[in-house]
This record gives sequence, C-alpha cells and structure tokens, in this order.
Amino acid sequence: MTQKLNQLSNLTQRIIAAVIGVTIILTAVLYSEWTFWILFLAISVLTQREFYKLLKLDANLPLTFYGTFCGIVLNALTFFIEKDMLSFKFYYIIVPLLTTTFFIKLYKKKDSKPFANLGYTFLGITYVAVPFALINELVLTDRGYEPKLILGCLFILWANDTGAYFAGRFLGKRKLFERVSPKKTWEGFFGGAILGLVIAFILTQYFDCILPWQWYGIAVIISVTGTLGDLVESLFKRSIAIKDSGSVIPGHGGFLDRFDGLLLSMPFIVTFLKIFI
Repeated sequence: MTQKLNQLSNLTQRIIAAVIGVTIILTAVLYSEWTFWILFLAISVLTQREFYKLLKLDANLPLTFYGTFCGIVLNALTFFIEKDMLSFKFYYIIVPLLTTTFFIKLYKKKDSKPFANLGYTFLGITYVAVPFALINELVLTDRGYEPKLILGCLFILWANDTGAYFAGRFLGKRKLFERVSPKKTWEGFFGGAILGLVIAFILTQYFDCILPWQWYGIAVIISVTGTLGDLVESLFKRSIAIKDSGSVIPGHGGFLDRFDGLLLSMPFIVTFLKIFI
C-alpha cells in the first residue's frame, strides 16, 4: 500500500494519509478514555524513539530505550493520577527514574560525550513525552472523561496546518523565517491563523465545555506556538542535515513532522486552561 501511495502526488498522499489518520484518532478518542490513552501513548513512544533515532544520525548516543521508558512511565502516571486511580504522591517515582540515567551513563564505556548524551536523553523526555503526557490533563476532569477539549484542540491544529499549507502554496511570497525554513511564509501563517479562528468560532457553537473567548485563546496559542514548533523542528532537522524526520506517514514525513505543532503548543494550552478555568 505504501508503494502505491508513493506513486501519487504529494498532495494526494497528504490527503489520503490525513483521512486515515484522522479517522483512527477520532475513533480512539470518542470510543473511551482507554482507547484514547493507548493511541496517544503509542504515538508518544513512536515519536520519542524517532527523535532519538535522528539524534544518532549526528553521532550522538542518547539512552533510547531508557529515555522512552521514562516517557511511558510519565504518561502512565499522569493518566492514572488524573483518573484518581493513583495518588499524586506517585509522581515522585519519576525523580529516581530520571536520576538513574546518570548511573547508566557511568557504565557506558564507549560514550565519549556522556553528559551531552544525557542532555539529549532528557531533551527527548521534555520535548516529546511531557507534551503527550499533558494531553491527559485535557480529557480527564472532575466530571470524568471529557474528550471535547482535545478534539477541539486537534480540529484547530489541523485547520491551522491546512490553512497554512494552502495559503502558503498559492499565496505565499513573504518569507516567515527563511534562515530556518525557506518555504514558510507570512501568508501561510495568517492563512492558518484565520482558518483556526474560524474553527474556534464553530466550536463555540457546539462545544460548551469552555467559554467562547477561551476557544479563541486556544486558537491564537496554536497559531503562534504551533508555527514556532514547526520552525523548531525544522531547525532540528537542519542541524543534522535531513529533510524529513521519517517516511512513515506518506506525504507528511515522520511522526515528528506530523506532531511538531502539538509538542510545543500543548504546554501553553494546558497552562492557559489551568489558569483561566
């Protein structure tokens, strides 16, 4: 199937992959909190492993298995604590887990840059695992499982990506950040922001889990931090001289390419909602 998709145009590949991906995500989110958690945990693991794999292309040696394991534990703790199945005190488990990375590197004889690679290991947890763990905060509330917030955020994020893609492709002239991403334009940025705000307006009519101004606030956050997240990932790829983070998702690249906007927008979204709700 992948070979057949590769024979199609990039835009066709993007549309087909997007339809399949959105269907899987919506099914998992709407079915139950358990299918939601399993899917996003799997995406988190795959994205984090992809990040470590790319670091190794630049002769780095992060603790791929252990760093990913710490990400899994962090995500699981967040989920079960938010579900009131575990006490908040179990969060402290992550502290000795992270500290153990120093002991592991102590016995890695072939690592000539142990502390730099410790930093890369922690970066994979902070950059990838933490944002995915924070998604649990959006769906697990005092009233139980509430998928509307994450669905709304995803709709706005997808709208922002779609608007930016088409506005940049057909109207793009003024470079947004040429040093990092030559193809990104101001027209693409505003096209994504406008479509994101349109979706936010629609959400205010049907999703009453938060106030209308808060949906608009989320749309602005996603437009800004999602775009910056895309640029940060582009900066990362340029630093190791690659075009895409992978080829797992036809027309989209790898998991980092697909979820880069989510990674840096989620900490701001959760903080915004925790303060103003």
